[in-house]
Amino acid sequence: MQRPIERRLTFFAALVGACVLLCPAVSHSQTVQDDPSRTGKPGQAETTEDLNRRLEQLNPSLATPSADSEPGEYRIGAHDLLEINVFEAPDLNRSLRVSAGGEISMPLLGAVQSSGLTARELEGTLEVKLRQYMKDPHVGVFVTTVESHPVSVVGAVKKPGVFQIRGTKTVLEMLSLSEGLADDAGDQVLVMRGAGLHFGSDTNPGTASPDAAAAVAGPNDNDTIKINLKDLLESGDQRFNVAVYPGDIVKVTRGGIIYVIGDVKKPGGFVLKTDQNMSVLKAIALAEGLNATAAKSRTKIIRTDEKTGQRVEFPIDLGKVLAGKTPDTPLKPADIVFIPNSSGKTMLYKGSEAAVATASGLIIWR
Repeated sequence: MQRPIERRLTFFAALVGACVLLCPAVSHSQTVQDDPSRTGKPGQAETTEDLNRRLEQLNPSLATPSADSEPGEYRIGAHDLLEINVFEAPDLNRSLRVSAGGEISMPLLGAVQSSGLTARELEGTLEVKLRQYMKDPHVGVFVTTVESHPVSVVGAVKKPGVFQIRGTKTVLEMLSLSEGLADDAGDQVLVMRGAGLHFGSDTNPGTASPDAAAAVAGPNDNDTIKINLKDLLESGDQRFNVAVYPGDIVKVTRGGIIYVIGDVKKPGGFVLKTDQNMSVLKAIALAEGLNATAAKSRTKIIRTDEKTGQRVEFPIDLGKVLAGKTPDTPLKPADIVFIPNSSGKTMLYKGSEAAVATASGLIIWR
């Protein structure tokens, strides 16, 4: 017949044995969590939130307009809305929209070519023509709405759309206008030149002056410039912050997404940059590691064929991968890593928790 103290020791030994059985699972989980590629750990590539924060920090330097964007240097284009004031003849005051051919129509004067001129140059042109009817006319021209210099920002940005610009902008300015990067942004910005926007190109080719055409069309039309986002936002090298001209398209590439579901601490989707090699262990590290009850030997990769849409499952023994006995499996965009729950470990884990609670109660009671 065992004494009370011996019964307590026997119970405690059984409890320790149950905890030891759980130690390998906890150990593997800790190994994955310590991976440097985990979100928020030192050494990991910057997240989209980090890049947007950097973009916001650069905004003060973007507030100073360049010489090309000064209002006095803006050249009128097709579809712009102009406010015309003739001070000696208020009846001639008009709000006029520039036609697709680059002209406005004025009383007494008829069609007046406006596209390619600055507001000051158009004032001079109208004053010369009005001298036939007035002794010393004074004309004011104001560009109230710019509609002729669009730049499209598309792809993985928060506010894609078409933006009207005066003169030229930079890539950073256009990203700022589109309110930053979306969560699934990749690692490249494409600036596509030569969208076919030229003064007078719709109905009357060649009407614009060479200077006006140069102001609209950027150099090396029909080229595509590829810029690395990290270089653009972190290097400080202005070569990456290229000029954007009216008619250009700025596109932020989208990154692929890897999904981790099942018995992990933080299931979800994680953006895969185009220059990033993602593997099963890295994906689990991004999910903050395995739970103690994960069935490592029954892990699966679920992959969808892009052409047929058919799903294929690849079984993986994650325990052997963690032990270095089998190689880590590379992943592709849209892959799903599924780590099931082990019912045996769950029961043992719950049993050990109950045993600890019982033992604590007995010790307190004694």
